[in-house]
Amino acid sequence: MISSVQNVSNLSMTRALGAVDAENSASSSAATVPGAAGAANGMSFASVMGNMASDAVTTLKGAESMSFAGIKGTATTREVVDSMLQAEQTLQTAIAIRDKVVSAFLEVTKMQM
Repeated sequence: MISSVQNVSNLSMTRALGAVDAENSASSSAATVPGAAGAANGMSFASVMGNMASDAVTTLKGAESMSFAGIKGTATTREVVDSMLQAEQTLQTAIAIRDKVVSAFLEVTKMQM
């Protein structure tokens, strides 16, 4: 999940200072197409969000299986606690992202045409 969050930050890094110089020297056709830099990298917002969701589900399933392994006695307490803390962090991240998406959607719906 954290690696997916880093992928999201990599998307925002395409707008960093180094990319501004590249955009200024780029042809005007690339500048008129929104999201051209993201499309060139092969990553879209939908694919990043899909990857984050699948990573979150995988993390939660891993924590669940680790807790069952702890109940059976095949996993140490430390492994179970680490897995559960990672699942909790993943869930909190997913909730925060959901809240941001919902608030952004509400802001867009309040805009006047």
